[in-house]
Amino acid sequence: MEEQRSSEKEKTSRERGLLYRWQGYSCTVNPEKVLLPRPVCHAALGISHGVLLTEDGLVYSFGDLYWRHSSRSQALSPVLEGFVGGQRVLRVSAGSFHCAAITDDGVVHAWGENANGQCGVSDLSLVPSPTPVSIVDDETVPPERVWILDVACGAQHTLALSGKHEVWAWGTGCQLGLVTNVFPVQRAQKVEHLSGRYVLQIACGGFHSLALVRSLPPLKSSRQSSETCGQCRQPLYTVIDKDDHVIISNNHYCPLGVELTDEKQGQRSNQGSPALMAKTELSGPDQQVFTGLFEDFCPGQKALDGSCRDDAAKKETFHQEPAPVSVTDSSAALPKNLKRTKTKSSPYPDEQALKDYLRRMSDQSLSENFEAVPTEGSRPPSRQTSLKDRCRVDQHDKPMFPALAPLTIRDVTNLSDTGRDALPLGVSACDDSEVKDRAVSCQDSLTGGGGEEACDESQAKNQDSERKCLEANKSASLSDVRIEDTDGLGRRRSLPGLLSKGFSLFLYKVGASTLTTSGVSKTENLFPSLYTEVWSWGRGQDGQLGHGDSLPRLQPLCIKSLSNKEIVKVVAGSNHTLALTAQCQVYSWGSNKLGQLGHMDSSTVPHLVKVSEGIRVWDVAAGQTHTLLLADGDCIQPILYYSGKQVQEGQDSHASTCTQTPTLLPFCMNLGYVSSVFAGGLNCLALADQNAMGFISTLHELASAERKLYCTLSRVKSQILRPLLSRESVSSCLGQTSMQLFQTVAGCFSRLCHLTGQHAISLNSFLQNSRDVKTLTILKKADIFLDTYKEYSVPLGNFLVMGGFQALVKPAQECFGKKLELAQKLLELKEKDASPSDLLLKLLYMPLQHLCDYGRVLLKMTACFDVSSVEYRRLQDGCLQYEVLAHLVSKQRKDAEATHSFWKNFSGKSLESLRKPSRRLVCESGNKDLTLQNSGRFSVNTFILFNDTLVHAQFSSHFIYPLATLWIEPVSDENVGLLGLKLTTPEESFIVLASSPLEKGKWLRAINQAVDHVLGGSQRAEPPVSRTATYTFTKEGRLKEATYNGRWLSGKPHGKGTLKWADGRVYCGTFKHGLEDGFGDYMMPNKTLNKFDRYKGHWKEGKMHGFGTYWYATGEVYEGSFQDHQRHGHGMMSSGRLASPSSSSVFVGHWLNDKKAGYGIYDDITKGEKYMGMWLEDQRQGSGVVVTQFGLYYEGAFSNNRMTGVGLLLCEDDTAFEGEFSEDWLLNGKGVMRMPNGDSFEGIFVGEWGSELKVVGTFLKPSLYETETEVGRYAVPAEQKWRAVFEECWSRLGCEFPGQGENDRAWENIAVILTSSRRKQTDSPQMLSRSQCKLLESLEVIPQHRGSVSAQAYDIIRRYLIKACDTPLHPLGWLLETLVTVYRMTYVGVGSNRRLLQQAVEEIQSYLRRIFQLVRFLFPGLPEEGGFIPESSEGAGSDSLSDSSQSDSTQQGWIVSSSSLLLPILLPRLYHPLFTLYSLEREREEELYWDCIVRLNRQPDLSLLTFLGVPQKFWPVSVSILGKEKEVLPSTKDACFATAVETLQQISTAFIPADKLQVIQLTFEDVTQEVQTMLGQDFLWSMDDLFPVFLYVVVRAQIRNLGSEVSLIDDLMEPALQHGELGLMFTTLKACYYQIQHENTTCF
Repeated sequence: MEEQRSSEKEKTSRERGLLYRWQGYSCTVNPEKVLLPRPVCHAALGISHGVLLTEDGLVYSFGDLYWRHSSRSQALSPVLEGFVGGQRVLRVSAGSFHCAAITDDGVVHAWGENANGQCGVSDLSLVPSPTPVSIVDDETVPPERVWILDVACGAQHTLALSGKHEVWAWGTGCQLGLVTNVFPVQRAQKVEHLSGRYVLQIACGGFHSLALVRSLPPLKSSRQSSETCGQCRQPLYTVIDKDDHVIISNNHYCPLGVELTDEKQGQRSNQGSPALMAKTELSGPDQQVFTGLFEDFCPGQKALDGSCRDDAAKKETFHQEPAPVSVTDSSAALPKNLKRTKTKSSPYPDEQALKDYLRRMSDQSLSENFEAVPTEGSRPPSRQTSLKDRCRVDQHDKPMFPALAPLTIRDVTNLSDTGRDALPLGVSACDDSEVKDRAVSCQDSLTGGGGEEACDESQAKNQDSERKCLEANKSASLSDVRIEDTDGLGRRRSLPGLLSKGFSLFLYKVGASTLTTSGVSKTENLFPSLYTEVWSWGRGQDGQLGHGDSLPRLQPLCIKSLSNKEIVKVVAGSNHTLALTAQCQVYSWGSNKLGQLGHMDSSTVPHLVKVSEGIRVWDVAAGQTHTLLLADGDCIQPILYYSGKQVQEGQDSHASTCTQTPTLLPFCMNLGYVSSVFAGGLNCLALADQNAMGFISTLHELASAERKLYCTLSRVKSQILRPLLSRESVSSCLGQTSMQLFQTVAGCFSRLCHLTGQHAISLNSFLQNSRDVKTLTILKKADIFLDTYKEYSVPLGNFLVMGGFQALVKPAQECFGKKLELAQKLLELKEKDASPSDLLLKLLYMPLQHLCDYGRVLLKMTACFDVSSVEYRRLQDGCLQYEVLAHLVSKQRKDAEATHSFWKNFSGKSLESLRKPSRRLVCESGNKDLTLQNSGRFSVNTFILFNDTLVHAQFSSHFIYPLATLWIEPVSDENVGLLGLKLTTPEESFIVLASSPLEKGKWLRAINQAVDHVLGGSQRAEPPVSRTATYTFTKEGRLKEATYNGRWLSGKPHGKGTLKWADGRVYCGTFKHGLEDGFGDYMMPNKTLNKFDRYKGHWKEGKMHGFGTYWYATGEVYEGSFQDHQRHGHGMMSSGRLASPSSSSVFVGHWLNDKKAGYGIYDDITKGEKYMGMWLEDQRQGSGVVVTQFGLYYEGAFSNNRMTGVGLLLCEDDTAFEGEFSEDWLLNGKGVMRMPNGDSFEGIFVGEWGSELKVVGTFLKPSLYETETEVGRYAVPAEQKWRAVFEECWSRLGCEFPGQGENDRAWENIAVILTSSRRKQTDSPQMLSRSQCKLLESLEVIPQHRGSVSAQAYDIIRRYLIKACDTPLHPLGWLLETLVTVYRMTYVGVGSNRRLLQQAVEEIQSYLRRIFQLVRFLFPGLPEEGGFIPESSEGAGSDSLSDSSQSDSTQQGWIVSSSSLLLPILLPRLYHPLFTLYSLEREREEELYWDCIVRLNRQPDLSLLTFLGVPQKFWPVSVSILGKEKEVLPSTKDACFATAVETLQQISTAFIPADKLQVIQLTFEDVTQEVQTMLGQDFLWSMDDLFPVFLYVVVRAQIRNLGSEVSLIDDLMEPALQHGELGLMFTTLKACYYQIQHENTTCF
């Protein structure tokens, strides 16, 4: 099997890479086959030798190899060259007498003649074998080796193209393009004048060089200023104001390599070379200057003749006659003895003329649609580009392709933010970085100068006149030749263009800083670039440089006449040059002594090679005196043409014959399928393949068809579309809509043409290289081709629908004649009776037919591969893609033609408004096919189904139903029968009757398919009932003129969507059966304040219902419950400047029908008051409490928002009044006033509190039996507070009333709430963390408990409650969070009043009772308050439960209470405001206690123990400090009972009473342990002994606010713990606190 494969491989290798060699063009020439062991993939020829490269990377040489120093220097057969290291060679090149190759490591190897340093090797005149050439970039730090892609060799020099697409040169002569006069240059140097440009290809002639440079696509924009150099940021232009004239000079000479300036001398060098500057200054007359220059830089070249020098000298000096624009750069370069005095005939005699000139520059820049805007700010414009060429207005320029819309300032600003397709045609940005993965350059809009003009007969005349102009305009300037550009696009586009001063200022004003620059995108490498320029330099004695003269060029200069000609390849002979275009045309220039240019005359400018019509050249080669062309003929197999010297054996070399026009070589058909040609010296080479299994012929067929198509498309673009678009009558004939469509079609046609041209060139490269099918462009980048064809097909069909081709006939006949012979010629039609509209239609639809050719060729290629291979699968997939698209395009054309026919024949003019470009006819009913149910007898009903709407036409009116919101279903009932169809729309439903079952099925299927297509379906039998669509309501109702975009269900909004009203209202949220239902965001404009009201929350049946937040335009914010569009339930209203609790008045409480009702808190920061009480109808009504920031406290009755009735008023100094009030703080009636010292008044009081009071009554002294004023009697009971909050929680559990509901339903509601909330949180920008998600998932699981609760179950319940209260998404968590909020709102700020302490404690206890009721509802097995849970046997040792809940009874277990279960969860959240109230209430006692503590702690331990009466047996003798025992001395302090002291200090860090009691218990244990250490383990305490010791510990602990801690424990301690051991310990601590207050510390 392996032998069979190797034999097949060997056979295949013999069929490809065959090389043929011959000389001349006579009929007797018989090409000689060059035999090598492996196929040849590349070759190069010198004067008398050649180099061959095989596909396995080996290099063979043949011919005169005199540098080898061996007997085989004259090698008749190829000789293998040896490379150091055995690297694989990728490219080869041959100069006149030396060779070069590039290995796979990017290194150049050279060998052969080295007398002029062309091999890059020093100290050797001959290099016998391939030797590496060192190319190092010294500008980088550290210096880096340059990777080389290509190499080209001349007679005495070598060029290399780097991986960065820069040119490096070495050797001798001006053809190097280097700024030096020291030769030879044996070390490679960069050609600085091409730095910053993207060089695609290089070529070398005998003594001249060429570079093919990628130019910038036209009409790109940048932020680079036109006034400064892009490299060094120095000014490009200088303006010198003389007495009688103004000099505008562009003598900038950039030190970085492109724009160079010699500031020291102030003169501009002709060559931009310092050496040249010195030479010019030392020279005298003109002739000596130029002759010296030529001899120095071009050794061996003869001096120019006198006439040429005289003419050059004349051109170098200033013109005497006026000119429209004059730039005096060359005068500055001349020495003083060469300058002429300028007369007053200067075109700029005064300052006003200069201003007019600058204004014209600005206007011209603007009028050219920003054509001169530079693209890459880091690259300066070319020094060879004259200001005159930039700013000249050529009245004969061809019209630009009109844009779809005028280019505005906004368009300029947004050029960097939009893609090519979004730009108007003719002003495409062409930024490759914005096209993502698209290599198609859409900038090829029909703006003129695209290269295809050569196809026009008139273009030939333009070229002749251009050539004559160039040849007549000879100049001795070595760097800047002024040439009038007949295309009007003479600017250098390989670097950015220049901006006028006015235009740069204009860009600054409109915000040009937003414009971006772009370099060469990587996607450009997918396709060859068609936007190129040809640069040449070196000797030009035969005009081989193409600049219109015979002068040499020391630096690269762009050939203006080849700009926009789409040059794709350049080659150079010894003294002539060829350039191949993408349209298979060849330009030639240079020496034509032997007819090598392919035409009759010599030319110093590019001239078109004359070949027969229909011949398309796609490869060229140039020898010493001949030219070889590879072209397509009438058949698939390529043909060869020869032009130049005839070579015959025995013929005298001085009497040679030649052919001056390309001649067909008769033997070319015998060579096979030629893919490449090479020429050099007198020899010719052709690289051919045999047709193995038809693969090669299929590739050539594809490439030939693509080249032919591109030539045809280019001619259509230049000869048909551009003339039509330039005619003013086209717009009037087509109308606005059709004109825009025509412009769109033309733009898409241009992009398709550009892609075809790029593909044709890439196929040429594919044929000449690897030929790996997997890299075939139409397979690898099929999406680009498919998208481009789709983008062209759609507007073309739209243009057809609108009758554009019929309307285009008249202007087309005016332009091309009545029969449109040009269109017939382009279509190659044989029949002559086609109508003009059909000709235009076929012409523009012609590119789409090429899709079938793609599919056919790819299918043909599959026969060349095994069915299991990767290539076969890819070819099959590609073939299927193109066939599917071809079928789709064909269907689109048929649909467009049918729609156009319908509009043409339809009589109803009222429906003309429905004619839209993208609308297509699906089917149409006759008068009786479909009828409306219950319609009149004489009524006429016509139903027309388009691809986007269903139209019901009725007499002169019609109704439109968008398909996206149309539902259809068959109806079969007694009233309708079996032929009914029910149509449902968002605003109505109706029934139509079909004439037959067949008609019913037809319409049902057609409407369903059309609806499914609109919805983007996949050919379903029925479209989905639920869908996403947009609809605007038109009928009367609440939704009139509103637009809904979102989910639908059977004609009603259902699901998520957005509803926008015409008056500015917007709702974004969920819908149900056409109404807002669920969570949504609603905005409503407030016209008075010019702001929006906004509601974000829950809805039900179209109304606000549930919890939400409402932001009012006035600045108020309400957060709470709604019902029927009104605030109802618990909520918080913030009002004020910022509508936040910290800076506004806030109400928190119950609402009823949008008004405050029930219990609530109102914090009025403007008055500094806080009201806590009952409300009714937005007024204070009933019991309530008011506290102020000045310490006033009032509790009592309120009526109509006033203090009315009996109440209690307390002041900060404990003055109290209890009696009747009539207004706020206004006493009026009976009452009793008590003073702080106990005295009181009893009687009638009249007056406002805080001012004068009138008292009629009795003054009383205090009695022994008088009780203190009881605070809280008139306040709202704790059980009546916040009922709405608890009712809302019960409602979320599914209970209408507290405690009444089903337990299972409550748990289901909890699961639903958590799941929906989790999903909502997932969709929101604030994602939940992983721990939060796990917490919600665990809470969704319903705990399973049956029967009574065990100790283990009780622990599970406790843990569940902790997790539930930690998340506000759970109903219990929401309840806890709300209660914490209202509690803080009540008792923080002004509410921090010591009179409120008792109410605050009672409110917490009320919370516990009511939450415990909810918990017992969720866990029915939980015992009631005070119930007992015995400890199970297996859980006896568990410490998971809090010890504080354990019973002191004989049976071990836990007493269930709201405090033990819920206080650990609730109290930590409320501890701060509660403890603050305790501190305020005990403030005086705390001051007395702390004063005693401070005094007592000044004493040493022994003194303090003695003072407190601690028996001496409890005094520690020694204490352990840092592990060392130290004796207790009289001076020792803070050492005794230190462990117990530290433990007791932790009481301030505990929050709940149980934890504080545990700290007290641990303190007692520490004291006991230390005493037992001294007195033995059997020691037992008595209260007389324990109290003084514990008193010492309390004193040393120095607990701040100990009285508050004691009071908190006393108020909230569980009842079960009051009478046990913990209760006794707590009583001891309380006794110590009171004892300390009464200690007599005066002795200290």
